[in-house]
Amino acid sequence: MKIKGKLVRSLTPVAEELAIDIIDQTALPHAYRLLRLRSLDAAAHAIRVMQVRGAPLIGVTAAYGLAMALHQDASDDTLNEAVTQLGATRPTAVNLHWALARMQSLLHPLPVAQRAAAAWQEATRIAEEDAEQCRCIGEHGLNHLRTLPKKASRLNLMTHCNAGWLATIDYGTALAPIYAAADAGLDVHVWVSETRPRNQGLLTAWELKQLGIAHTLIADNAAALLLLNGQVDAVIVGADRIAANGDVANNMGTCLKALAAREAGVPFLVAAPRSTIDFACPDGAGIPIEERHGDELRVVHGLDTLGASAALRQFPVDEAVGNPAFDVTPARLVCHIITERGVCPASAEGLRCLYPE
Repeated sequence: MKIKGKLVRSLTPVAEELAIDIIDQTALPHAYRLLRLRSLDAAAHAIRVMQVRGAPLIGVTAAYGLAMALHQDASDDTLNEAVTQLGATRPTAVNLHWALARMQSLLHPLPVAQRAAAAWQEATRIAEEDAEQCRCIGEHGLNHLRTLPKKASRLNLMTHCNAGWLATIDYGTALAPIYAAADAGLDVHVWVSETRPRNQGLLTAWELKQLGIAHTLIADNAAALLLLNGQVDAVIVGADRIAANGDVANNMGTCLKALAAREAGVPFLVAAPRSTIDFACPDGAGIPIEERHGDELRVVHGLDTLGASAALRQFPVDEAVGNPAFDVTPARLVCHIITERGVCPASAEGLRCLYPE
């Protein structure tokens, strides 16, 4: 992704310091700020408070966090404790647990003296694989978008949350086909759902603005109106976990869009890499749903009239609040899943066709 003409990634390793630079996504879209993470605790904190977010990026950050821990002490105890600490940060995002399991299986058999260097190298491999997989998702997604009937000369797409390059190392998942379409010269417009309470849709709007892609930010509850009025050609979202049967866990509000899309006869697409597919989870009922702090609803963050960061409490402190971060969209509401290997139906058979191993 280019920011002010400069190519950047959402995470950059600083090998000489055994650290990583991340974009503080809690500051966006109002400020672009880099943070340097130098320890396991810093990486775990960044994941927990959503300075990094998006299932693929969480996985990569956790891999580097584990590598930083082993630089200090590469014993079995440190390895196991670091995996436990990182694994507890965001329970729904399966890429996190996939990355930690991959790191652990590689590192445990190695002599202690070799673990730190091997961990850094493996974290870097995971990062590079993520970028390449997302690039391929963009290509396969573009080919699929070309097959969709358009209601006008412009291709009108709708997305939810942020599944762009900020949520991955580069390219993104749901936004990768949109970027590929724009690069191919297609006239694309994106309806961007705000995605309360964290407003990750603002990150999507920020991304699209950097590349000059036409978009309109909408209230979450406006989606059904646009779908039923024929103003959307397809909905495309990312995922935090896909069960073996094709059920999809994604940011809260995704299922409502899938239901509205089904009623309107609009294709509902999910874009995700292999690391998001949990073949050990038979269906959506087995996906843990993270419950986040109620202040995410009680308190609104933004800028005041003078342009300074500000927080506004909209509910009393003692107001009871439920804040599940994710919902599960049944596979029957998903038309296709776009992966780095191609496009398949949202079903056990479809997923196994792409991933027979």
